[in-house]
Amino acid sequence: MDIFDKVIANPGPLGLYGDKAFGYYMFPKLEGEISNKMIFRGKERLVWSLNNYLGLANHPEVRKADEQGAADWGLAYPMGARMMSGQTNLHEQLERELAAFEGKEDAFLLNFGYQGMISIIDSMLDRKDVVVYDSEAHACIIDGLRLHIGKRFVYPHNNMENCEKQLQRATKLAEETGGGILLITEGVYGMSGDLGKLREIAALKKKYSFRLLVDDAHGFGTMGATGAGTGEHLGVQDEIDLYFGTFAKAMAGIGAFVAGKKKVIDYLRFNMRSQTFAKSLPMPMVAGSLKRLELIRKNPELRENLWTIVRALQNSLREAGFNIGNTESPVTPVFLNGGVPEATAITHDMRERFNIFCSIVTYPVIPKGFILLRLIPTAIHTLEDVKYTIDSFKQLKSKLDSGEYAHGGFVEPEKV
Repeated sequence: MDIFDKVIANPGPLGLYGDKAFGYYMFPKLEGEISNKMIFRGKERLVWSLNNYLGLANHPEVRKADEQGAADWGLAYPMGARMMSGQTNLHEQLERELAAFEGKEDAFLLNFGYQGMISIIDSMLDRKDVVVYDSEAHACIIDGLRLHIGKRFVYPHNNMENCEKQLQRATKLAEETGGGILLITEGVYGMSGDLGKLREIAALKKKYSFRLLVDDAHGFGTMGATGAGTGEHLGVQDEIDLYFGTFAKAMAGIGAFVAGKKKVIDYLRFNMRSQTFAKSLPMPMVAGSLKRLELIRKNPELRENLWTIVRALQNSLREAGFNIGNTESPVTPVFLNGGVPEATAITHDMRERFNIFCSIVTYPVIPKGFILLRLIPTAIHTLEDVKYTIDSFKQLKSKLDSGEYAHGGFVEPEKV
């Protein structure tokens, strides 16, 4: 079969709906200033779908730093990969400040979070090594593990009894192969909002020999007394051997980093193919990230404002009888019963009648029979936003429970 014929005939579980969903349910366009309210299809909507946790996307100091960085250096500088010709004083300064913020010896700046995690896993492991990981690990972790030609063991999400069993299996195998063990978990799980069992995993270090890699994309900047992340929040930051954070969430930017012992970070500097063979992060993004990190360190009120909205939203949802799972982070899931037909009808009604825009997830991202409305509260939302959303969600749920949304297919939006 011709490879083009194959992919055209089998577009995948999401691509199957592409013709009807594109531009509305998938690949929608939000326009205007990044804020709690933006324009979608010509109308203002209350937006709960942006990972702009601390409201830094349009913070005046951030905008000024981004603008000044572009004016001073343009978007091209530095040219080339960092190892060859893309190293600068600001790249090194950002790494030092990130390491200090996370309480680690050193840090290595990465171009992208997704790409970075894949490359960390690829660089750290060889065929003799064994991996233990959580079943709900992010796609970047799964894709990194696909590159690992050694053995890997998965444990059910946050099931520590089973995690220990997998560590026992991994220990036995590693003794046979002469390899090491890497355990990978997340600090905050981005769909459910619950936290990885970092305390319990750290305690297992007393019984088993392994290194701990934590993907804290949603925890960096939002969790902990200073915003240093979920390890700080749970009091086990020192037990995290490799701490991974991204700039795409709380920092409202582009880039990522990994922090740990200096000799290990030096190893990654010289062996991460995604960095060795990719252009250095452009200077405006580095300068802008320095300003963002400064604001996170010096302005705890940003995080306090975020958590005021988080608590108001999550408490109100629970009081109204909504199932928001076990979230302990700003990520706020709302679980409903239904499938794709109900999901599209709810989304359409929510956007067109209530002017609310939030992410909605169905199978294959979550199990069949469930709909997930994923709300991301931020420091720039208001208590009025929360009240309006709760009132609207009550009406949506009433219509769902009555069967009003159980129709036979997509609600196709009008063309604009």
